[in-house]
Amino acid sequence: MSQFLDARTSQNASYANSIAIPILVINTPQLFGQIGLLTEGAGANPRVQLKGTVSVQLPLALVGITITIVRGTLPTDPLIYSATSTFDLSVLAPQVITFSANDFNPPITPQLTYTAFISSNLLGTIRVGPENFDGAVYSD
Repeated sequence: MSQFLDARTSQNASYANSIAIPILVINTPQLFGQIGLLTEGAGANPRVQLKGTVSVQLPLALVGITITIVRGTLPTDPLIYSATSTFDLSVLAPQVITFSANDFNPPITPQLTYTAFISSNLLGTIRVGPENFDGAVYSD
């Protein structure tokens, strides 16, 4: 039977259009969420479930937005999840990107840290909110 160990939330922006953070360097990860999950009492088969939302206003051009999640705090730490969404020229309204990721059998340390990043392949992308990142850890 699964045992719940911990859950955390990183809520950067709760509402639509509540922030205006430009992505100023192309193809460079920009942090938008980070959580630390406690693993005290973990048994066999630990697993982490992660999910989140980020909203962006795009320039009027073909643009690719990449979401990456790492186990750690730096973009170079072990990659857990990566996905790219490509939007075309006709997109005018802010785009909401949701994601779900899992980390099976992570190394058990007192705390597992996960960081979510966003990057764009074109200047003019603006993070507008909402933005959230949350996760939970379980074991057998």
